[in-house]
Amino acid sequence: MVIQIVFYSMYGHIYRMAEEVAAGVREVAGANARLYQVEELVPDHILEQSGAKKAREAFAHIPFIEVNQLAEADAIIFGTPTRFGMMCAQMRNFLDKAGGLWAKGALENKVGSVFTSSATQHGGQETTIVSFHTTLLHFGMIIVGIPYSVKELSTVDEISGGSPYGASSVVGHGESVRPSENERAVARFQGRRVAEITDRFIREGSAWK
Repeated sequence: MVIQIVFYSMYGHIYRMAEEVAAGVREVAGANARLYQVEELVPDHILEQSGAKKAREAFAHIPFIEVNQLAEADAIIFGTPTRFGMMCAQMRNFLDKAGGLWAKGALENKVGSVFTSSATQHGGQETTIVSFHTTLLHFGMIIVGIPYSVKELSTVDEISGGSPYGASSVVGHGESVRPSENERAVARFQGRRVAEITDRFIREGSAWK
């Protein structure tokens, strides 16, 4: 059972969330978590000026994904930072190349899920995930979120990401210790839940063909 975690990260926050999601996937027997990043669009000198180039060294070992590789997965968990309440341009550019997969129905009945981060508490996390779902629905994917039985969603003792739509992190500006333990717990649950549901679909696969 192949679970892809496909993400874009500029400063490493989404990468850290992706690692937590992958850890949750690996808690399920038989689940193979594969991390990939999508290609960068920002010119190298701009990354250098913003400090992102150095930050990206932490996940330079993660391979870049080709769009046709999506068809190899049983489930795909996407990670994107918010950009004005929507997915980042790098992820949009990647998904816009998937027309061939869409035309063939190559992603139909695969499980899909989304996680995100934002610099501020009300930075568009929910709109980013929900608008991302529109693309997954066009692909014919089966969307998985997070139920409120996950107690970390209901915390009011701290500023924390996480919603029924997916895991998220409020990363702030500058140096950040995010994701917090509460946010990491939600991310791990999301990975585990996607793997468990995907496993069930595979075992009962005849009903989905």
